Amino acid sequence: MTTQKIDLALLRDTANEARQSPRRRKNANFHPDDAFPAHRLINAMQPGSYVRPHRHLDKSKDETIIALQGRFGYLSFDTHGNIIEAIELKPGGEILGVDIPHGTTHTILALEPDSVFFEAKAGPFIPLAADEIAAWSPQEGSEEATALWHSWRARFA
Repeated sequence: MTTQKIDLALLRDTANEARQSPRRRKNANFHPDDAFPAHRLINAMQPGSYVRPHRHLDKSKDETIIALQGRFGYLSFDTHGNIIEAIELKPGGEILGVDIPHGTTHTILALEPDSVFFEAKAGPFIPLAADEIAAWSPQEGSEEATALWHSWRARFA
């Protein structure tokens, strides 16, 4: 097994793939498969990519995100969808990343083209359960989701 480099070429290539993706995001995994106990990946996002607010209820699913390139907005919410925290993340900025406790309803949005973050959390990958997706949040791809994304984006102008 060889050391995998996290270099500018990987960031650029993954961001290019995100630009071509209908969801406007793409990840590159460093863990070998979904069953692996430690998930490490980069996630490239383009502005407009809507990550539906969600939480991880499993006590082992705290999540760490560190901005590597570009700029992100991180939001956490109460049970009614009111914003509790709005944190800007950027390399070289005041805040580079966040460590998100399990049970925290959150989302992240790219504020600049070709934004990339590093993410780590416990595996294995298990799709979100219905009670982990914020019931107040619109479905991905809906007009309501697009409008909500733009309102969130305005908080980071």
